[in-house]
Amino acid sequence: MPLSLLASHDAPASVDTALLVVILGADPALTPAMVAIDGSVGGALSRTVSRRDFRGGKDETLLLVGPDAGIRRVLLVGRGAGAPTRGTARRAAAVATRQARKLGLASMHVLLEDASAVAIEGIVTGIAAGAWEYAELKKEVPANEQRDALATATVFTADTDDARKAFVFGVALSEGQALAKRLGMMPGNLCTPDYLAQIGREIGARHDMKVLVMGREEMLHEGMGSFMAVAQGTPQEPRLVAIEYKGGGSFDDPVVLMGKGVCFDTGGISIKPAPEMEWMKFDMCGAAGVLGAMETIARLKLKINVVGIIGAVTNMPSGTAVNPGDVVRAMNGKTIEIINTDAEGRLVLADLLVFAKRFRPSIVVDAATLTGAIVVGLGHNAMGIFGPDAAVVEEVRQAGERAAEPGWPMPVWDDYKEQIRSDVADVKNTGGRAAGSITAALFLQEFVDGFPWVHLDIAGTAYSQTDLGWIPKGPTGVPVGTFVEFVRGRAG
Repeated sequence: MPLSLLASHDAPASVDTALLVVILGADPALTPAMVAIDGSVGGALSRTVSRRDFRGGKDETLLLVGPDAGIRRVLLVGRGAGAPTRGTARRAAAVATRQARKLGLASMHVLLEDASAVAIEGIVTGIAAGAWEYAELKKEVPANEQRDALATATVFTADTDDARKAFVFGVALSEGQALAKRLGMMPGNLCTPDYLAQIGREIGARHDMKVLVMGREEMLHEGMGSFMAVAQGTPQEPRLVAIEYKGGGSFDDPVVLMGKGVCFDTGGISIKPAPEMEWMKFDMCGAAGVLGAMETIARLKLKINVVGIIGAVTNMPSGTAVNPGDVVRAMNGKTIEIINTDAEGRLVLADLLVFAKRFRPSIVVDAATLTGAIVVGLGHNAMGIFGPDAAVVEEVRQAGERAAEPGWPMPVWDDYKEQIRSDVADVKNTGGRAAGSITAALFLQEFVDGFPWVHLDIAGTAYSQTDLGWIPKGPTGVPVGTFVEFVRGRAG
């Protein structure tokens, strides 16, 4: 059952609800609204605050049980110190929603007093994140073991235009993130290149957008030898998908969002170790991020032109697979010596970057689970941001910060280019272990011509192999928020 997200301007103490979530900062004090709520739970709230049984720390929760009517339960959730941000509000709301689901409650209300517009956006996306799950392939739980599913979540907001816009934005972003997470969580035998192309067509049909889908024959005709080198090891049809959203002027150059869509990555002939290879179904999270962002952008009807481009393929070892040492020619004529067939995502993106030029982009921002090196450098807390123009890199970084998807600028100095110099071709696809994420970005830069460009390496942030507390292990929704915030920042 899909979750229904609602906004309310009622007094929190007056509602009839199975659960009232109250998000509080560090060392909370009673406010008039909390005093009114306190009466519904027999003074338990005021006693809790005065005894400091609840201190408002990040992820701290305390459940208070009330009467059989009115406010039947109050869940206090801490967001930590400082003013509420989209990130802290999102996290607290997600923690609360996961608790509500464990309790088997069908509805909940969420209060963050005097919530700003960005905090409202965070609450809405947090509720959706906490409620999200991928259960399509699981057998239904027996009736006697079932609990009610969370069906309705109501957010208390001010009765202002800013609050209403923030709520609408949060709902639209949640839809895009849910789509991206669903695609990421799907197993590779279901989320195939053809399936991603189908999703692209569905988004286009839903929002009246032009969609171009190309297959192996068309891409070979275009001279995409780099992309096709990855595709030659599998009988599955590779797909290039381009979705055009036209919310700006007829002659306005579009923002191009680009994503790597390797639906499963074995490494090819340079095969990966068997342990944990199953996580390589997430190697298409960049493409999922593009599709999710296009869904959100279209829902918001932003006044800007945007093109979303994905390259979808599987990287498999076979008798026809590309070999280490082979040389292929990209769409722009440059030759590439393939040192490691597991450095395949950059081969896909190389031809996509050349292809993107036909749209006369104002900028191209690509996202890819590109290198393990970025995880070594930045862990799972930040994505790497690469680009030759510091001002544009900063613009993207700030978009990620607003989206609570932090990133960190990385150098793309010419000195590193020596590592990808080939003896037999114009460039080679890997420069070894040292500075691996940087040399990968510099490889991509070889195929950028005539437009600003920023590359996001999301290998450490697009999915998590552990439960993060506010969301379960699996896809995080990154980089949908960054893409949308960047486009919203440039919209008229």
